[in-house]
Amino acid sequence: MSGAGGVLQAELLRAAHQARLSGLHRPAAAAVAVATRLRAARTGEPDHRLADLTAALRELLDLATALCSPAAGALAPAVLAGLRGTARQAYQEAGGLRLYGLFAEPVLTATHAGVLSWAVDASGRLSTVAEVTPHTDAATAAPQALAAGGRAVRLGDTMLSHREFTRAGLSVQGATRSASGRLGAGAKVRAVRAAGAGWTDEPLARLWAEPLEAQTARALAWGALPYDSRPAGGDLLFLDVTLAGTATHGDTAAPQVMARCQGLTVALRPAHDHPGLAHRANLALLAGRPGLRLRVIGRLERAARPELRLLAVGPAAPAHPSTGDVTQGGHEVQGGHEVQGGHEVQGGHEAQSRDVTQSGDVTLALAADRAGRVNLGLERLQRADLPAGAGPDDAPAAVPGSLPASLPELLLDLPGPSGTGSTAVEAPVHLLTRRVEQAVTGGRRALGPAASGAARDSAAGEGRHLRAAGLATAAQLLDGLRASATDQGRDVFGRIVGDDHRAFTAAWLAASCYGEELATALCAAAWSPPDGR
Repeated sequence: MSGAGGVLQAELLRAAHQARLSGLHRPAAAAVAVATRLRAARTGEPDHRLADLTAALRELLDLATALCSPAAGALAPAVLAGLRGTARQAYQEAGGLRLYGLFAEPVLTATHAGVLSWAVDASGRLSTVAEVTPHTDAATAAPQALAAGGRAVRLGDTMLSHREFTRAGLSVQGATRSASGRLGAGAKVRAVRAAGAGWTDEPLARLWAEPLEAQTARALAWGALPYDSRPAGGDLLFLDVTLAGTATHGDTAAPQVMARCQGLTVALRPAHDHPGLAHRANLALLAGRPGLRLRVIGRLERAARPELRLLAVGPAAPAHPSTGDVTQGGHEVQGGHEVQGGHEVQGGHEAQSRDVTQSGDVTLALAADRAGRVNLGLERLQRADLPAGAGPDDAPAAVPGSLPASLPELLLDLPGPSGTGSTAVEAPVHLLTRRVEQAVTGGRRALGPAASGAARDSAAGEGRHLRAAGLATAAQLLDGLRASATDQGRDVFGRIVGDDHRAFTAAWLAASCYGEELATALCAAAWSPPDGR
């Protein structure tokens, strides 16, 4: 990174342009991503993350290696087409669609801001509608994203805003949809407003009916797919959780909100850390109410323990619904049918505003206009949305079977590190990934003889730690990475002779890909229910 100045970045962009002209659209996009992240790193942009730069470089080198391999000609046409990529996503005719709003999230990047709305059709497939535009000032990016939630959804002539769409529905004719679930807004598309559905009603309820292990396997597999082949919502988890207070983990000084889900302790994190969005404030409010049962939507965070980036929350589903009138997803249901075109009122208040379900569980008490869900990035939870005793100045209400507000005792009772529910010892994967990232920032000199004496002493023990943890392959790859970094030919005067860096590149790519696969496997193990439950 330190040696990738403007000249090398321009050369990389020129190579990307040539690749695009040759029909290699996916490698071209990967090269542009590397150049963009390099520029962000060298200019000190606040959204720069070394892990993102490392991932972009790994994808580019992986694609180049696969396409330049002698075995590339023997690949199946579908596999070869996936490596080459497509110029743009194609939209296919979807006919008539009955869409039910699910939730919406703000989109905030270094160059764009807006909102992304999610919907489910009658078959249970997820689709998205975006309202994202460029921004020129980082200070106005967050307000631009929040304002986009109030703009009309670009489907037909509907006047529904994105916030309204998450709680309503649309009947669409002449719909078009891409392979990744993005809905088209062509001139032939017609859409009218229709009734929505609660999170406990079909077809939305089937999202939470998928087993936890199947959801995590789907989310992890989604991350390995090419960007334009990833189905919408493949990385989302739909869970029923019980808040369990806060706890610190590792070197993190700030406490994190914890929740219980099917025997696992899950760390709930904000989907975006920008202070101008509502994620952090909402999570701070929820942290003060252990024992609260929620139905949540989140994005899987790949880590060695269960972590979830929280996107939307709603009241918990009744544990034992009866055949009579019950509250489902914030709507009154009579005999299994939701009341539409008006809300059932009991005693001057809507039935959905009750903070205790029929099973006696404490959950959210949302107002009628929230329709049983809160978009955590666009809307703020109020103290009135929580059950009595949930405010920061009040003592938590006594809840049968509730968990303690502080988690040290709870975590000690759980098997595995940090209460993950796993019996496996936390693997020292960072010993390998740290050196991989160090090669990105400092090049081969950071790993070779030019490294400081302290760095060499530290490196000597890393292989032993990896082998002691049963990661012999990781230790071998790390040794190979260091060996390739120092293996440079020199002339009789000690000067480095020509080197194409292929051996070092291959060693770095092998170590990086191994670390990626190992992190994925550890994340899958962390989300496995304890004792096979």
